[in-house]
Amino acid sequence: MVSFHPEFVLDENQNCTAVLLPLSDWDRIVSELEELDDIRAYDAALTQGGEQLPFEQAVQEIRQHSGV
Repeated sequence: MVSFHPEFVLDENQNCTAVLLPLSDWDRIVSELEELDDIRAYDAALTQGGEQLPFEQAVQEIRQHSGV
């Protein structure tokens, strides 16, 4: 599990309106989301059938098509 160190921005009524994260935490979140997106795309490709590709090749093609 990844741990984060958020700070919360409150309005005058003490309602949370925003979250501040250190840039390193944000970078880890983005990296994890990109990896999850790759895994989901790979899983979707497997359920569609057709030609099977090695994982590394599939990830490379997904990234080429998504502009990552």
